[in-house]
Amino acid sequence: MANSAKTSTDRPTALITGGARGLGAAIARELAPTHGLLLGARTPQALTPILDELPGATGWPVDLTDYDAVARAVEPIERLEVLVHNAGIADLGTIADSSVAQWRNTLEANLIAVVELTRLLLPALRAAEGHVVLINSGAGLRANAGWSAYAASKFGLRAFGDALRLEEPALRVTSVHPGRIDTDMQREIIAGEGREYRPEEFLTAQTVARTVRNAVETPRDAHPTEIVLRPIAR
Repeated sequence: MANSAKTSTDRPTALITGGARGLGAAIARELAPTHGLLLGARTPQALTPILDELPGATGWPVDLTDYDAVARAVEPIERLEVLVHNAGIADLGTIADSSVAQWRNTLEANLIAVVELTRLLLPALRAAEGHVVLINSGAGLRANAGWSAYAASKFGLRAFGDALRLEEPALRVTSVHPGRIDTDMQREIIAGEGREYRPEEFLTAQTVARTVRNAVETPRDAHPTEIVLRPIAR
């Protein structure tokens, strides 16, 4: 657990949720040269590989839906330049086959936990005039059959970002809407769809991570509010 949000070199600090693997780890690699990193995951064990790869980073293990634990985890963070909300779940299925538990869990992980973590970190973000990056989805712009609960959570995430941007004018708030990304989660989705997995059909995690870095590095006279990425058709 991190004792401070500042590194010994006093670099700006970035907290990345879901930072253990996939897109979160790719974002960590992009920001590591310029930021002190707090990398979130549910367990310390999940963070071991990325912390071994990025020895300057600090693990920040906490279940983001355990709000008492989250409140304790943010207490040492007095200043935060970048908050990247990357953690989330994709529990897909038709409306007819869905359950209250599926909807509740999806909205909890993808929206409510994001809102609460941001709320708790507002003093630290305000102190740094920081940047909140919301990893959204193409499903946050349109809803497809079989994706209702997930899309609802991402539409809500977009609305949260829009409201936060207006309520906290000293902060920058960027919603990133990537198309499908070549990750382990994507492999699970494609398997559930009963299709052959073809990684060349998807964005790479590195490409999306580079986009996040570019948004963070955008000069302060500009506010990158919304970024949409789509894979090139092949």
